Amino acid sequence: MKRARSVAWLLVLAADVGLAAWGAMAAAFPDHLLGPNGAPILAAGYEGFSRASWSSLVTSSPMTARYIGVLFRLYGVFNVAFGLMASAIAVTAFRRGDRWAWWALLVGNTLAYVSAMTYDWTVNAIGPFELTEYLGLAAVYAALAITFK
Repeated sequence: MKRARSVAWLLVLAADVGLAAWGAMAAAFPDHLLGPNGAPILAAGYEGFSRASWSSLVTSSPMTARYIGVLFRLYGVFNVAFGLMASAIAVTAFRRGDRWAWWALLVGNTLAYVSAMTYDWTVNAIGPFELTEYLGLAAVYAALAITFK
């Protein structure tokens, strides 16, 4: 179990640092974060959901577009907050073998990753970064599976 745990906490750490990094990019550069077909994810998400043009929204209702940008940035910040918290749990309590940490990482990562995936499906915006959500959740589940008692 000790060897499994030494691999597992690194898997969880990699997944959650990746989620925090994506969140930082979303918060800092929402107009430049790539989505499907190389389009910015913010525009791609709006267009995938509304079937309307992002540039038309920016022209006709700039404050609405800015508001959507603010919401997306805050979504990024929440990903940073979760990723850092889950990373701290992985490096400390999960690494030690605390049972509560196993459950916290299971529930927290499931909620974080599945909500991100649900957003992608809802707005029809699945690009290169969005595919890493599946890899991240799979890594967390693999880590938790090999350390299950």
